[in-house]
Amino acid sequence: MATLADIGIAAAINILTALIFLLLFAILRIQPFNDRVYFPKWYLKGLRSSPLVNPGAYVSKIVNLDIRSYIRFLNWMPAALKMPESELIDHAGFDSAVYLRIYLIGLKIFIPIALLSWSILVPVNWTSNGLQLAKLHDVTSSNIDKLSISNVERGSDRFWAHLMMEYAFTFWTCYVLLKEYEKIASMRLAFLQSEERRADEFTVLVRNIPPDSHELVSDNVEQFFMVNHPHHYLMNQVVYNANKLAELVAEKKKMQNWFDYYHLKYTRNKEQRPRVKLGFLGLWGKKVDAMDHFTDKILKLSDQILEERKRVKKDEKGVMPAAFVSFKTRWGAAVCAQTQQTKNPTKWLTEWAPEAREVYWPNLAIPYVSLTVRRLVMHVAFFFLTFFFIIPIAFVQSLASIEGIKKSAPFLNRLVEKKFIKSVIQGFLPGIFLKLFLLFLPSILMMMSKFEGFVSISSLERRAAFRYYLFNLVNVFLGSIITGSAFEQLNSFLEQSADQIPRTVGVAIPIKATFFITYIMVDGWAGVAGEILRLKAFIIFHLKNLFLVKTEKDREEAMDPGQIDFHVNEPRIQLYFLLGLVYAPVTPVLLPFIIFFFGFAYLIFRHQIINVYNQKYESAAAYWPDVHGRIISALIISQILLIGLMSTKGKAQSTPFLVVLPILTIVFHRFCKDRYESAFVINPLQEAMIKDSLERAREPNLNLKRFLKNAYIHPVFKDKKYEDDLLEELIEDSDDENCVVVRTDQKHCDEQQ
Repeated sequence: MATLADIGIAAAINILTALIFLLLFAILRIQPFNDRVYFPKWYLKGLRSSPLVNPGAYVSKIVNLDIRSYIRFLNWMPAALKMPESELIDHAGFDSAVYLRIYLIGLKIFIPIALLSWSILVPVNWTSNGLQLAKLHDVTSSNIDKLSISNVERGSDRFWAHLMMEYAFTFWTCYVLLKEYEKIASMRLAFLQSEERRADEFTVLVRNIPPDSHELVSDNVEQFFMVNHPHHYLMNQVVYNANKLAELVAEKKKMQNWFDYYHLKYTRNKEQRPRVKLGFLGLWGKKVDAMDHFTDKILKLSDQILEERKRVKKDEKGVMPAAFVSFKTRWGAAVCAQTQQTKNPTKWLTEWAPEAREVYWPNLAIPYVSLTVRRLVMHVAFFFLTFFFIIPIAFVQSLASIEGIKKSAPFLNRLVEKKFIKSVIQGFLPGIFLKLFLLFLPSILMMMSKFEGFVSISSLERRAAFRYYLFNLVNVFLGSIITGSAFEQLNSFLEQSADQIPRTVGVAIPIKATFFITYIMVDGWAGVAGEILRLKAFIIFHLKNLFLVKTEKDREEAMDPGQIDFHVNEPRIQLYFLLGLVYAPVTPVLLPFIIFFFGFAYLIFRHQIINVYNQKYESAAAYWPDVHGRIISALIISQILLIGLMSTKGKAQSTPFLVVLPILTIVFHRFCKDRYESAFVINPLQEAMIKDSLERAREPNLNLKRFLKNAYIHPVFKDKKYEDDLLEELIEDSDDENCVVVRTDQKHCDEQQ
């Protein structure tokens, strides 16, 4: 059980770690050779030029010699807060701006709650002496617990203060959520109305198209929509199963990277041509000329790609029963996307097409009829993943404790009894171990979402985020309470009579707040500070710059701006909402740590969104109903847990007063859902008609068909110079007189001896 001293040492370690990360970032960001690592967004927008190409001394191109810039090394903080929200939306997109508002909501909710709880509940808890009167001598506790509800005597009237505060917390949280939902719904409609023309505004994804043996899928689609949408139908683009072709293209790109690497190596030292082994991972086998080897590989793949492209286009089995159907107006697309097309509700299924750049093409090749089975399989798999994952988490956390280390490694007994080491183990290790265990979980959940068959990146991320939230709820929150309370108090349970066990649980659950404090510091302080350092992107960029980059274009492609990983970051935020709402009436000492997280993370991510992240898509905050719903669920969970806690504290008569809160919260959620959610899932016909009318007035001669022609063609079919570019580059790069690439039928490469 972590004490106040343990928490202090853990705070010192995490604050020091965060400060080191921030200091390294402040120094690295002003070095010219790191400019593309820490400001890639401005390069992609064409608003920043590389300092490496500026005239001046060579050293000044690598190292910043301006002493004044080191004195102003913290100026990135006010700069991150300076950009207004309207300008931020234009610069980074609506998704990014609304994502930042989640952190602001956390501050709006918890700052008033913290002020109220610290001014009322902390004095109530501190002036009680329940931990002494309870006579639970075997239950571990610390001086921090004197600030929690555990210190209030059983049956005391002081519990009415906690009940009234729960009412105040609930009403304030609902008020903030209502205002935010209303604001964001209004902002979304205004954003969609003012945004430039997009292909997905005119396009609908049609799936489960019934087969017709007498005509092609494209002809079948055209005939159906010409009959049922005669005045608005414009064109269609059928969906091909190009997954194998995409794999070949990816393999070709990989071979091209290897060729570039060895060619660059050769240009730097022309005395010896690089060679490569043909065995496993290049560790053994016959040695051959590296450039010749990869040139041959590339040419063979080019032939395979050409043949596969022809096969996909000609083979009827390569055409899926799905198509992107475009309309002459937004109004026509809205009518089609939001209505049932036939009396058979399983045929000609329509939905809004994803934004063209966020289409997840591999899943369009999955037969629609198999999606239900796939999702059922993933529901079962996720159930077992969630409930079996708690076993290693509980085991590892048990090892990350004084008792666990003594039991598993007795030879360390003398070491762990030292005060500082003991404080580090109890105040730091549990949080860092849990963080490490969760490191690969988002990738696993994303793979599960892809298997389910969602066809857009945003829907994949929303499904993975939902599952990550459930996982955190069961394993991180409930699992930590169970393993932390029941296991630690097992001896006490066995020695007590049955009527004393609920009382022990009532005292022990709030005590677990100390673990969550350590986790918040590891994940929400040091973890967020690590985000701005971008260590992984830093290493990868400089490795590519060293081994692959030949031109400025190559250097730009080597940049990895990344994006907001919604499926990773949003569930993490929701965990803090859950912890804050649950522990606000129970252990208010947790709230300052959560408030610091929301403020610090807002600053860090605002800087990253302005200077680094480049979003792959724009969903116009379609995820907001999910965010709202999860905060509501956290509020309901906190109310139910407080009811259970009060029943163990001899205040069962307060249950009727507390039961009202979940009911009122659910009613409030239904009201918000009915009133505002439609703005995030439906495009109002009125708004579509207004935008169409304005566009006709501004551009009466608009050729919409030309605008939409290539919007929803699979990326592997878009490049007209698909096979020519590489050969041209190989011919230009082969300046060695002993290896000339002969362009015949793209079938072979001869070596001139």
